[in-house]
Amino acid sequence: MRTCRKFPAILLFTQLIAANLFGQDSTSSQSNSIIGINSELSYLLLDQNQNLRKTILLLENRQKDQLRNKSLIIGTSLLAILDYQKASHDSKFGYLMRHPTSSNQIRKEVSEAVIHSFQLSVTGAINNWLTVHSELLYNPEQSFGAGTITALGRNQIQLRKGMVVFGDLDKFPVYGAIGKMDAPFGQTGSVSPFTNSTMWHAFGGLAYGAQVGFKKWGLHGTFMAVQGGAQFRALNTPVGDSTAVPSKINNFVADLNYDIRVSAKTKMSLGGSYMHGSAYCHDFPVTHFDACGYINPAYTYYGKISFDERLILKGGFAKTLKVWKGTFNPTPPLDIFPASKVSSLDYGAQFNFKFNETVKYTVSAEFSNFIAGAEGAPWERQNQIIVGFAGLINKSAKLFVEYFHTDGYVPLNFISGSAPFEPFPPGVTHSLRDTQSNGIVVGAQITF
Repeated sequence: MRTCRKFPAILLFTQLIAANLFGQDSTSSQSNSIIGINSELSYLLLDQNQNLRKTILLLENRQKDQLRNKSLIIGTSLLAILDYQKASHDSKFGYLMRHPTSSNQIRKEVSEAVIHSFQLSVTGAINNWLTVHSELLYNPEQSFGAGTITALGRNQIQLRKGMVVFGDLDKFPVYGAIGKMDAPFGQTGSVSPFTNSTMWHAFGGLAYGAQVGFKKWGLHGTFMAVQGGAQFRALNTPVGDSTAVPSKINNFVADLNYDIRVSAKTKMSLGGSYMHGSAYCHDFPVTHFDACGYINPAYTYYGKISFDERLILKGGFAKTLKVWKGTFNPTPPLDIFPASKVSSLDYGAQFNFKFNETVKYTVSAEFSNFIAGAEGAPWERQNQIIVGFAGLINKSAKLFVEYFHTDGYVPLNFISGSAPFEPFPPGVTHSLRDTQSNGIVVGAQITF
């Protein structure tokens, strides 16, 4: 019985190896077969911090003939890192690409050599207007499971994204999608080779829902109906009966952006988005992913300019329309800080250059922040600066090094403190405005 169960997996593995060994390039490996690999397309779809709107990315690459009718693309991506970081205070690591816990990081200085994540994707085209994409993710470093990075609860595999996409942009400018996908809110992608921006952590939504979009004449508008409740990331609306389970379509996100061709080699994009229900909707004390008590919308505006695709400048700002009630702690001495709206600012630059046709080199720098409290509050802000260098080999294998610096430690759970008999005594918060972290990350992201 065990042999029978393993046989399909062995067969698939053998086929992938054969395709990799005998395929001449990423296009030819799928040209004469139903199942194949396309490393360039898989890299774009599985990259975890750039080009995050995967629905439109998939359709645009279909226009480039990267995915043909009646074909299936199998993709894998492994991200391994070495890192060192040092904080000014015990257990106050503000860097968000890993989630330290009190059980495995109670010092000021840590270093790691780990698998950050592994992804497996299946992308298929039925015909010109029907496409499917799904992605499995293993990410013990950023998992919200309990325990350390070796605990079983943080070593699970999940369906991170999965969507059915309807549309053919060559024939009609309207498209649609149903499934689990990124919300089209703002410009949450990063110019850094590895690190997600704080803007992404604060407002980059991932949710069950349905999208409809329009793309023509440089104009791109997207509307996503979101299944309300506490979502996987950055979205939450009340759905009744004190439940946090997504169970009612009562949230939505809308975005509109416009591409401007300034010259033959210079193009600019400007846009704005609205999110009906953000994650900042809890009363005191804040327990992230619990049911919301009210709806707190958010908005953003953003822009990007590209000079010959060599120099890229980008920036954006997002903010909630209402205060986050949970950021007011009624217990002295913390009751002097009023509730605050939540905002995030992000701006960065990226310069690309080549010494040969095989490797593209990138130098980047980015600043982003998370503002969640009144001036002077322990949970006022968390800033992040990233400086990076990367080499992208054959458009699918990335080697990189990053330096990071953070100011502030502002975790969402019990951000302003907790009620009696909970993790902290009344009038005490684990947030700390004046802590700093510095570190370096060296890594490789290899995609097939």
